[in-house]
Amino acid sequence: MAKEISDLTTIDLFSDEKRPGRPKTNPNSRSVQIKINKRNQVKRDKNKGLKRVEFKVHYSLFEQLEQLAETQKVSRSELIESLLIESLAAHIK
Repeated sequence: MAKEISDLTTIDLFSDEKRPGRPKTNPNSRSVQIKINKRNQVKRDKNKGLKRVEFKVHYSLFEQLEQLAETQKVSRSELIESLLIESLAAHIK
């Protein structure tokens, strides 16, 4: 029989064991929770018509983007998207 992600702990075996600290509210390990959350985020983005793009820039350019985004009161992602749209519009004309 295959192992299920939800079968990480068997409650009946550990019901009398008291552990210090905050009680565990999720049966999955943290690494499994992160994978599930990431999968759900990708689905939400896909439903919104978004596609992930990743690239590396020099630290000085990154700092300039951060400062400009802060002055315009938008996220860095929104700023980069608007700059790309402006650049593409200029090249298409």
